[in-house]
Amino acid sequence: MSSDKEALETEDDFITADSEEAEPVVEPVKSNLSKRRTIDNLLEERRLQRQLADYDFDL
Repeated sequence: MSSDKEALETEDDFITADSEEAEPVVEPVKSNLSKRRTIDNLLEERRLQRQLADYDFDL
């Protein structure tokens, strides 16, 4: 490391992502909630099927 204070060269003309593509696509909240509910229902169904498979029917 140098103790001299040197001027750092910077490039002012760097290219950034296009501003049109930089904006995230926002999905409606309703569709996000319905997707989440569908996933939750599938997971719950799997859990219940596992419980049924593990259940001892020969009490």
